[in-house]
Amino acid sequence: MSVPRALLRSSSARRLLLAAVVVAGDCGAGDAAAVRPQVGAEQEGKATYYSDSLAGNSTASGEPYDPRALTAAHRTLPFGTRVRVTRLDNDLSVEVRINDRGPFGRRDRIIDLSRAAAEQLEMIRAGVVRVRLEVLETP
Repeated sequence: MSVPRALLRSSSARRLLLAAVVVAGDCGAGDAAAVRPQVGAEQEGKATYYSDSLAGNSTASGEPYDPRALTAAHRTLPFGTRVRVTRLDNDLSVEVRINDRGPFGRRDRIIDLSRAAAEQLEMIRAGVVRVRLEVLETP
């Protein structure tokens, strides 16, 4: 794929290109288990949540980000996957629907939550917390 050099000088363009490459890699003929996880599959890592300033922006699935909806971003889970997110230090949990890609950057961060989901986990002050994800339903 050829990308103009001027476009790559923009950090937002680089992030968009990286997101496109990650999503394209997820849609290819790679490991089917990574694309279609089994119900009951678990993953542990850190969770963050979206800034309120992103409200209304399009997610990778095409729907606008709604801070009041119980949604989340994950690097590989298919859009529409329902996941239980449990905060490990207080056992609070919330069920969310995957509708976006991310988090990008630090590999220990495994999910970005909507504000409503973060509030249910009481993680607004902490910002980043350790969680366990459990796949409840795949599309």
